[in-house]
Amino acid sequence: MYYKFNGFTQRLAGAAASDAYNPQGLKPIVSTESTAQIFGTTTKLASDLPATDSFLGKNKVPDLQKLFQKADGLPVHLKRGVPDKLLYRTTMALTIGGTIYCLVALYMASQPRNQK
Repeated sequence: MYYKFNGFTQRLAGAAASDAYNPQGLKPIVSTESTAQIFGTTTKLASDLPATDSFLGKNKVPDLQKLFQKADGLPVHLKRGVPDKLLYRTTMALTIGGTIYCLVALYMASQPRNQK
């Protein structure tokens, strides 16, 4: 026996197999009309582009792989030198400062006010 939800009575009701597998409101939407063209230009496929136009810069990945895979004992987030150290120290200073600020705010909020 197959069942389907009856929208009128809000209960399950007996149904044929075709109704149970295709309930109302859940039928697949297949558009038979072609969509209208939005823009007049055509798109270029990657295979249509010349090989020289696909990438105009130098590939830096092998150089960065060599840099990051050196066994010099530094963590990855500090391997590029001064800019990485500056960002790391700024982040740590802001984190410590924010923690101290939160603790001070919690301390001030926990103290009762003087009532005069």
